[in-house]
Amino acid sequence: MFNFTPLLGAQSASPASQSLLEFDGGIKVLIDVGWDESFDTAKLKEIDKHVSTLSFILLTHATTSHIGAYAHCCKHIPLFTRIPVYATIPVISLGRTLLQDLYSSTPLASSTVPTEALTESAYSFSSLKDGNNPNILLQPPSLDEIGHYFGLINPLKYSQPHQPLPSPFSPPLGGLTITAYSAGHTLGGTIWHIQHGMESVVYAVDWNQAREHVLAGAAWLGGGTGGAEVLEQLRRPTALICSTRGSGQETAAAQLNARDTELLRIIRETVAKGGSVLIPSDSSARVLELAYLFEETWAKESPSAEGSLRNARVYLASRSGGATMRHVRSMLEWMQEGIVKEFETATSAQEAQESRRTRGGRDDDKAVRAPFDFHHITLIERRSKLQRMLENSGPRVILASDKSLEWGFSKDAILRLAGDERNVVVLTERLGADSKEMKSLGKHLWELWHERNGSGGGSSVIHGDGREAQVLSVRKVALGGSELSLYQQYLATQRQRQNTMQGDAVPGLETSADIVDDRSSSTSTTSEDSDMEYQGKALNTATTLQHARHKLGLSDEELGINILLRKKNVYDFEVKGKKGRDKTFPYVAKRPRVDEFGELIRPEEYARADEEDQVNGEPLREGASKKENAVGQKRRWDDAIRTVDGASKRRKGDEPAGADRNEDSDLEGEDNEEAVEGPAKAMLSTDTIHLHCSIAFVDFSGLHDRRTIQMLVPLIKPRKLILVAGEQAETLELAVDLRKALTSGSSDMATDVFTPSVGMLVDASVDTNAWSVKISRDMVRKLHWQKVRGLGVVAITGRLAAASLDPSPKEISDDTAARKKQKLDSSITNASIPQDPSTATPILDVVPASSSTAIRSAQGFHVGDLRLADLRKLMLASGMTAEFRGEGTLVINQTVAVRKTATGKIEVDGAAWSFADPRSDDGTFFRVRRKIYEGLAVVAGG
Repeated sequence: MFNFTPLLGAQSASPASQSLLEFDGGIKVLIDVGWDESFDTAKLKEIDKHVSTLSFILLTHATTSHIGAYAHCCKHIPLFTRIPVYATIPVISLGRTLLQDLYSSTPLASSTVPTEALTESAYSFSSLKDGNNPNILLQPPSLDEIGHYFGLINPLKYSQPHQPLPSPFSPPLGGLTITAYSAGHTLGGTIWHIQHGMESVVYAVDWNQAREHVLAGAAWLGGGTGGAEVLEQLRRPTALICSTRGSGQETAAAQLNARDTELLRIIRETVAKGGSVLIPSDSSARVLELAYLFEETWAKESPSAEGSLRNARVYLASRSGGATMRHVRSMLEWMQEGIVKEFETATSAQEAQESRRTRGGRDDDKAVRAPFDFHHITLIERRSKLQRMLENSGPRVILASDKSLEWGFSKDAILRLAGDERNVVVLTERLGADSKEMKSLGKHLWELWHERNGSGGGSSVIHGDGREAQVLSVRKVALGGSELSLYQQYLATQRQRQNTMQGDAVPGLETSADIVDDRSSSTSTTSEDSDMEYQGKALNTATTLQHARHKLGLSDEELGINILLRKKNVYDFEVKGKKGRDKTFPYVAKRPRVDEFGELIRPEEYARADEEDQVNGEPLREGASKKENAVGQKRRWDDAIRTVDGASKRRKGDEPAGADRNEDSDLEGEDNEEAVEGPAKAMLSTDTIHLHCSIAFVDFSGLHDRRTIQMLVPLIKPRKLILVAGEQAETLELAVDLRKALTSGSSDMATDVFTPSVGMLVDASVDTNAWSVKISRDMVRKLHWQKVRGLGVVAITGRLAAASLDPSPKEISDDTAARKKQKLDSSITNASIPQDPSTATPILDVVPASSSTAIRSAQGFHVGDLRLADLRKLMLASGMTAEFRGEGTLVINQTVAVRKTATGKIEVDGAAWSFADPRSDDGTFFRVRRKIYEGLAVVAGG
């Protein structure tokens, strides 16, 4: 059984993607935890509904539409962090920086408490009677919490079959296997192949077959290497789940070169007029293609050329831009081969330069630069630096975070650039325009461009003509008065529901008393302590609503066993007749904080008393004060160049030219003038801007087009095809074309095409035909069973005959005499009645010797799948050496090479000295061949 339900992103303009896969045995797999710029918690209700039954979670791309709600679910949905999550290494690293940028940029990412939830918590508040939502914000995850959540994800490599671990509340997976393949589109983007029993599911949403500057193509034809056949593992699946976004446009074969030329043409024309170009993009995925293109173009540009791009500076504005580029420089092996060769060339050039420098030679200023080692792009990670850059005059090219122009630095940039006719805003992705929600500024600009250019894929520049556009402004304000009480009651109600449904075994939400105490207390606790701290269960919902106040103001009944900790001079508590946690002393052991290297080391715990109580200018011990340098004491260089007021200044040459400092602390340490601690609400206001700038569109989305899908799907030959992740019009049009393409071929390829909407269940189980036959005793004696991964395999060549109507003594059971008599009487009665031969079970018997020569025996073949990783383990266990050389090649004892081709064929090559004596079977070649045959079943009909 295999059922598929799109939770988000089916026949919808919203790019958010969430999908639920259900397999036989109650196995549920959630793929993607996407969100959009609305940050509406209503779009996460289905995840909250199914979270207690999920087996594991898969993530595909490091974009907001695929992992935007991951940190929110980890913090606010109980049990979510106990579900195993799997993704590739780039998706984990870039997803972490993306969400850190998101939560540091806009308060709306925390999401607001729904109005219906507040109404249920406190129906008597006058502020809710009119249906007004006070926009109370949930507590956002901190940067450390986001890093911890992404640290829980299990990393995988491409083409690595893996059997995932189920969640604690999931049934056994029964040998289910997941494999990640390259999807293109983003770094580490994944096409998931899920194998469970007879069900083979390929989940391919947002993929790109074309090879780009940084990214290799999807793995359908071998990762963009130009193969003619689809990989065997991805061929003929039970169900292919494919996206349709971007299929509404036909693209030319030379699209990659055309889009680069068009974008650079727009930039050259704008720079020549003295204007600036704003390119809104995401902060971790597609921005890599644009940044690489600009760095290479500016590096090749001649300074003496007329109208040169050297007159314009390039900026990459993102709060997590530095961390993103550091991660990218360490993941070059996930990119296409050209990037790896550039890195090797740059490394060789740097080594040669160091050698010349050692010998006293002259440095070469034109040395080859490593990929993503920017020398022409300036990183901007602070809003103050962005504002200073925008205030300066001169042509600029600004790559800014957030393509929706709602929460990133692109929003700040367009407010300053929209009023100048010389400036241009270049959209790089199509944005859905038929959403029922409030349109973002990016969608408004896309609508404006689209209505001027129609449905064509042109990228001409249009003028804004002073049209008005609405911009949503958000300000974070601390709660007070009745709103604070309302928020406390909401938390109390949520905690009561959680305790009622899940019992005492699961840590609950923080209570209202915790919120007030955190704001009034000057001490802080670790996240581990606050997660495991219990405040005692309330007697009922009414008690919780009435007594949600400071911890010290709670009654003894409400405190429960915690009275031993909360009140002074109380040393006894009556546990007779108590239930749950009230029978156990409320002690929670601290969990040690560990990382991949073991337990974390705190330097302050090992500092001697005579040592300086500070490291890097910060006090180590709590309450320790900084002391001035005494006479004769060593000073740091930063301390030596202080101003009169004590603030240190950095020398002008300390920072590299054209680049800002890339520190993770920039996300926390800037723009704190509006920082609000504790519960808060969002104050929304709408500003109006006049679009005097120009608008252009160049497709840098990196998605498949209709022609690519129509070419690949018939080669994949899926039994079921499910189209999701696209707007309604393009999904239905593509379904019509694919039905024609799949039925025009051979008659044996009957493919059902499904176009579900959000929430619609699709039964895409494999269709099987089974017949029951009786095997004669003579045939049973000739069967030779072979075991392949727990299954018995045998080849049969026999003669199918109709069942005999007369009872045979062999078919009569000798249980009891009465049963014998009943069978005999029934057989005698039925013997005189004509029976339908179709209702009798046929018998499979051996072929008579007289006709055996006329029957051709089937050719021997292998059954099973050989995994090189399993073969390597067998070779190592046998005392031989085995290591991987290149992709898909296993070298054993340095003499025998085992390869597995894309079609699944196994090739064994051995050197001359690996054969030894074939009769003794002691050579490496024959030992390897024997192990391969042991892992497969060699059967032949005969």
